Amino acid sequence: MDIKSTFLNGVLEEEVYVEQPVGYVKKGNKELVYKLKRALYGLKQAPRAWEAMGRQFEMIDLGLTSYFLGIEVLQLNCGFFISQRKYAGDVLKKFKMNVANAILTPAEEMLMLTKDKSENFVDPTYFKTLVGSLRYLTSTRPDINYSVGLISRFMENLRQSHLQATKKILRYIKGTQGDGILYSNNESVELVGYTDSDYAGDTVEKKSTSGYAFFIGSAVFHGV
Repeated sequence: MDIKSTFLNGVLEEEVYVEQPVGYVKKGNKELVYKLKRALYGLKQAPRAWEAMGRQFEMIDLGLTSYFLGIEVLQLNCGFFISQRKYAGDVLKKFKMNVANAILTPAEEMLMLTKDKSENFVDPTYFKTLVGSLRYLTSTRPDINYSVGLISRFMENLRQSHLQATKKILRYIKGTQGDGILYSNNESVELVGYTDSDYAGDTVEKKSTSGYAFFIGSAVFHGV
């Protein structure tokens, strides 16, 4: 089930008052409070109010999730596997890269992109739409996190080299469309995190780049 703004629909039985949020207090007026008409996230009454309202409507349990917002969930005996195979295919078709030759890596080793003004401009709408599509694909593809993060630095004054680097990521996806993350039920659920940083690795602005990755077992669930 997917209920939008779940806790905001519950009816409160008690009178609950909250302080005015920052920016809503008029200067010169005395401080007031708000009386809530509905539950809010964070209220201890919110879950109870939602549960009470839920008993008034017929709800159906649709079972285990198999597809949600472009993410495919494959239930396995050893755990579950998430991927975005269909979404990746749709992105390739949208940007006419579904017939391109696949490559083995999403970027060249030690790739350095610059703001070379001698190169031709690229349509910013096209480029930003493409990068946005790739950023969502990183939900289940930590292997493209770094490459997508690199091209995301160049969202203004776009040049051909930036577009070519982006298309290389698409060509890599072409050959790894079904890749994803396996969450195994045979491994420890201990949360482990790693982080590192270079020193002034950005050749354009001489800024350092940091990164991190969090694992549950051997599966990365968040990284950049």
